[in-house]
Amino acid sequence: MFGKTIKLFLIDGIANARMSCELSNWTGKAYKIPRNYIKKCVDRPELETTGVYMLFGKSSDTISKNMIYIGEAENIFKRLQQHLKEKDFWNEAVIFISKDENLNKAHIKYLENRLHQTATEANRFEILNNQTPTQSSISESEKAEMEEFLSNVTMLINILGYNVFEKIGSTNVKIVEIPDNIFEIKATRGADGKGKPSSEGFAVFKNSEIADPVTNSYPKSMQILRNKLLEEGKIERTNEKLILTEDYIFSSSSTAAMIVMGRSANGLAEWKTSTGMTLQDFENQEETTNNK
Repeated sequence: MFGKTIKLFLIDGIANARMSCELSNWTGKAYKIPRNYIKKCVDRPELETTGVYMLFGKSSDTISKNMIYIGEAENIFKRLQQHLKEKDFWNEAVIFISKDENLNKAHIKYLENRLHQTATEANRFEILNNQTPTQSSISESEKAEMEEFLSNVTMLINILGYNVFEKIGSTNVKIVEIPDNIFEIKATRGADGKGKPSSEGFAVFKNSEIADPVTNSYPKSMQILRNKLLEEGKIERTNEKLILTEDYIFSSSSTAAMIVMGRSANGLAEWKTSTGMTLQDFENQEETTNNK
């Protein structure tokens, strides 16, 4: 892997308004535009061209997933104006176009399908498309070009603040390379969890066993989250055990520990490596090493 240069430009001179994003040696270009700035984009003729776009909306609570709609258009600006009238869930749009106007209808249909597929596999956001976009038929050389374009799109969208295409744990070192980076909880009432810290909190791995039942003093906020995970099928009862059905990132190691253990818990003390080192000691060890 090589380092990359990215140029961000605040179009309106303020951080929470329109922004463009360019990657060195790439013909693509991204725009991040708040909903209330869409109409002002009449001054951006480059948006009256072919491209793909994503509409982002935030969930009304801290438990549900944020929302995304993925689309394509031969006139991005015109399509976004239509969405102002038709869709009210979104508060920000991210657009990708080609600076050399080299994207045609078949290209953007291919990209729309692949973006939808990648977002579905990552399972980070609730996708609001009513149906899966159809993948267009393009030549082998065009497909290679679009896959490279897609790779840059998924990288830049993350830089712009949305991890919609990033699989949980995909940016971390592989498990087999650093065993001590995996933490476990084994406790009474069936708890048997495995996970690792991430840049977003603490990821608990699929097939971890969740304690059942919870204690009488179990925090109400944790019970709400636990019920939500059960309702959404992220925790299911299998062979009389509660099992986490997918990798799931919790906001902190303590939240992760309380869900797994079914009681109040300090994640820094409860999560331990196979050698018995607590997460707290592990993080302190890393800090000491880095300061040398």
